[in-house]
Amino acid sequence: MNLTEGLSTGRHSFYNVSFNGSALFEKSPVAEKVINAFTLIILFNTMVSLGCTMEISKIKAHILKPTGVAIALVAQFGIMPLTAFTLGKIFLLEPIEALTVLICGCCPGGNLSNIFTLALKGDMNLSIVLTTCSTIMALGMMPLLLFLYCRGINNLESALPYVNITLTVLLTLVPCGIGIALNHYKPNYSLVVKKVGLSILVISAVVTAIMVSIYIGKTIWVIFSPQLISAAALMPLIGYILGYAMSSIFKVNHQCRRTISMETGCQNIQLCAAILKVAFPTEVIGPLFLFPLLYIIFQICEALLLSLLFRFYNTFNSPAEGEGNYSE
Repeated sequence: MNLTEGLSTGRHSFYNVSFNGSALFEKSPVAEKVINAFTLIILFNTMVSLGCTMEISKIKAHILKPTGVAIALVAQFGIMPLTAFTLGKIFLLEPIEALTVLICGCCPGGNLSNIFTLALKGDMNLSIVLTTCSTIMALGMMPLLLFLYCRGINNLESALPYVNITLTVLLTLVPCGIGIALNHYKPNYSLVVKKVGLSILVISAVVTAIMVSIYIGKTIWVIFSPQLISAAALMPLIGYILGYAMSSIFKVNHQCRRTISMETGCQNIQLCAAILKVAFPTEVIGPLFLFPLLYIIFQICEALLLSLLFRFYNTFNSPAEGEGNYSE
């Protein structure tokens, strides 16, 4: 069946009739460019700053003994697509809604996982290795997963933005490499870069959040069905919980468990948005192209809540964790 056939039924017909596709969301070129610029500033500064927390010897250890990497990749490409598919069935989502959620669930881990790993005092070396590996694996795993879960929808796999995936890898590795080099050769400078970079991150994130709020307004909460909002709220939370549970079964240490948890629940929503834009015409996707924004709201809020709970717990409890990467 063709991509556009059989997808514009039920609630999605209401989207198209009431909102005339995405006409309500005409993009301002200036606003879009400013938001993209701030996003790049956030990403570049974040990855350089996070690179300053990494050590070459520990990165090598994770590569030579990839237990944590293997667990995280199985969780990322096993748990999240299955969770997205199951939520679509449980909430009886319309075909185009379920497909949108599934595409998000099949995406690799995003750079937000690195930020929240730092907030949760996880293993930054493992986090960067995981983000890089999952993004590279997405070149093959996303077409396979979409084929398995979306049989009968032709050409969806061919809509994957391979250029965007490659750019994501470069935007992770290059600034991270700069931070790692600074930490290795100029450790005194790396402390300053880390503090300044994280300060810029906070300021840029606040500015971007304000601009997105103005840009989208309250529309995002009006156009989506309660079922779709529920799926967007539950998917990252389930990823965080099951990622931690799976790593606990294999008895990796608590630092690695928190890292794998964040990597599992944090999807790369930029890739999701790119796929929705490339794969579907406006009259089919309608306002659902805003779903990645809805998802990232819950993804961030839930990760922030977990970070606050972890900090609160650590205030009253200071269990000694092993220095090694994995428990015996």
